[in-house]
Amino acid sequence: MPTRYYISLPDTARARGSDPRFAFAAVGAEGFAEELQAALRSPALFERWRKLQAEPDEVDPALGATDPNATVHGAQRDLHVDLVVTTSIAGAVLKQRLRLLAGSHWELRDVTAA
Repeated sequence: MPTRYYISLPDTARARGSDPRFAFAAVGAEGFAEELQAALRSPALFERWRKLQAEPDEVDPALGATDPNATVHGAQRDLHVDLVVTTSIAGAVLKQRLRLLAGSHWELRDVTAA
């Protein structure tokens, strides 16, 4: 069952993960939405991260969950970006992907059934 997550990137200049190999490269709402959507639909970001772990084979495979039907819509609001994510991926996995992409520079505003 899909869930809708309302996420804010309050300072898009700081919305970058600590490792540039995984961090957002986008500068606008559409770019952030596209990058997050790709990270949810494809295992590519997770696999790049997993391979760099000390024991890649011991990483919980559930963290690699994907949702080919995930959608992310972005809107620029003054100096911040609002993202609306609709996905069947568990919240813990979504948060892990957001930490890779944006570090701690994002806020979960609301969660509803889709």
